Amino acid sequence: MLKEIYYPDRDFAKQARIKNMCEYRDLAGWAKEDYEGFWDHWAKEKIDWFAPYEKVLDESDAPFYKWFVGGKLNVSHQCLDRHLDQRKNKAAIIFEGDRGDKQVITYLELYRNVNRFANLLRNEFGVKKGDRVVLYMPMIPEAAYAMLACARIGAIHSVVFGGFSAEALRDRIIDAQAKVIITADGAFRKDKPYMLKPVVDTALEEGCDSVEKVLVVQRNFEDIVWIGGRDYSYNELIGQQSDTCEPEVMDSEDPLFLLYTSGSTGKPKGVQHAQAGYILWAQMTMEWVFDVKENDTYWCTADIGWITGHTYIVYGPLAAGATTVMFEGVPTYPDAGRAWKMVQEYRINQFYTAPTAIRVLHKLGEHEPEKYDLSSLKVLGTVGEPIDPPAWKWYYEAIGGGRCTIVDTWWQTETGGHMISPLPGATPVKPACATFPLPGIMAEVLERDGTPVEPGEQGLLCITKPWPSMIRTIWGDPERFKKSYFGDVVKEGKPVYFSGDGAVIDEDGYITITGRVDDVINVSGHRLGTAEIEAAIKKHPHVAEVAVVGKPDDLKGESIFAFVVLKEVDDSFGEEAELAKEINEVIAQEIGNIAKADTIKVVPGLPKTRSGKIMRRILRSIAKGEEIKQDISTLEDPSIVAQIQTCVIG
Repeated sequence: MLKEIYYPDRDFAKQARIKNMCEYRDLAGWAKEDYEGFWDHWAKEKIDWFAPYEKVLDESDAPFYKWFVGGKLNVSHQCLDRHLDQRKNKAAIIFEGDRGDKQVITYLELYRNVNRFANLLRNEFGVKKGDRVVLYMPMIPEAAYAMLACARIGAIHSVVFGGFSAEALRDRIIDAQAKVIITADGAFRKDKPYMLKPVVDTALEEGCDSVEKVLVVQRNFEDIVWIGGRDYSYNELIGQQSDTCEPEVMDSEDPLFLLYTSGSTGKPKGVQHAQAGYILWAQMTMEWVFDVKENDTYWCTADIGWITGHTYIVYGPLAAGATTVMFEGVPTYPDAGRAWKMVQEYRINQFYTAPTAIRVLHKLGEHEPEKYDLSSLKVLGTVGEPIDPPAWKWYYEAIGGGRCTIVDTWWQTETGGHMISPLPGATPVKPACATFPLPGIMAEVLERDGTPVEPGEQGLLCITKPWPSMIRTIWGDPERFKKSYFGDVVKEGKPVYFSGDGAVIDEDGYITITGRVDDVINVSGHRLGTAEIEAAIKKHPHVAEVAVVGKPDDLKGESIFAFVVLKEVDDSFGEEAELAKEINEVIAQEIGNIAKADTIKVVPGLPKTRSGKIMRRILRSIAKGEEIKQDISTLEDPSIVAQIQTCVIG
């Protein structure tokens, strides 16, 4: 673990919401001493309640915790109506399409568009409180309108990532028993149209009897099949709707949305989030972790099909009254300067993206940032996986100019919002380290019996007290919820939330995430985190990207198999065997001989989803020489799988 520490910029810290570690410790101490009082204070300060709650936390049916019991609110109202007096002419959403088309949508315009959408669903399609609505959408403003419209009328939305296959979409529709599907004909990617509506048509061919209507936003105007009595054009219907719609009065614990985890290893899990606790923490973390202020412009590059897009593109920024950027395209098209051009043009203040994107931007355009004015940036963020030190350093120096704090955020679909993260004005940062739990979050690194691990030892990352934005249950499967999250670790006789991630805590209390426990390789009885090995390999000067998996070994139990993508090198570059030797020397130096890779294969790329996630399950199958059974249609480039297999087989 790196010991060098980077301190927040002094000028930034002076105006930050949480200005130093003393203030952080005061807040964390308050939560520890008076947990319910802490959350009671923030709930009353941040939420515009229709009716007050009677009890802060009900633990009587643990782990099915209830927060702000009896309180009434509407999340759409929290994001829109309450801002209209002071912010009606402020930009709520700045949209940039793949082809460069732009829209600036004010809070008043957003309010009216959401109301029209809500009236369309309620009056034309008969959607009512509690009905499930599946969204299969591109990154366009109508996706945000649809989410907020569902929240306004009390429908439960379930957004399915627009890169998922028809089979994956069908599974989620059936599990949720969705009444309505909202989609688009398609969208644009790298200046070319791609289609979504045909995927919906295929998904609905069997088993989706609950679906009554399909609403289609015409975005790219390619030819699609329209089925009479089922398919309707949003573009034709929306102009007929009133722009006023009274928000449904919702209970604190009513479901707000479902978001399904991947179903590639079994039936997808419908993570269910509630109204009040979710929106409270979404707003608070926007204000604390990104330190978003009134005149800031904030950009998260995620897709709304993931929890990051829910919390930190739509709900969190709008609840905080911020200006949020939505981007349809990819940050490397038409070149690796696209993201930095947008930062310059819109004067972006907070930029939030994935380590994979950072590495790709570094690889494809190491010097591109030098061409643009990035001085507006104040906070940089990472999300989705542990960031390796080389990527962290380039991000910090080339993008942040050595003055922007990097908030390396750890959280999950199930947590609803950030759990462990630096605070940009307060926390001294160790590169590639998530640092400390946020105030009010009781995160600990434990053994399975609930005892804390020793500094430097890897353990299990657990949350030992319930928190407002936590998952409430798995839709339709409460027993699976208990087994999945509260069945592994017991502290003081009580099951606690186990995240599924491993972590190390150092002598200073800093927490570093080592990756999923099932991404831990057991070599001769030694547990080695793949993220740690990958971070070491990336220190080799010729390595651009790497993914490490375990391969069964008769002697060791598991051996280490590394898939390596190289930076551009000239013809004088040595043989693969020589490269493997050099990489293992780096691993031995960084971690130890026990972590040396048994197999290192140079490959042209890694199998990634369109959101940038590396599909390690596919790599495990390739390493084992197994038939690929996973659905590869959701990959950014499905052909990469065969290319990797060729490299491995020889």
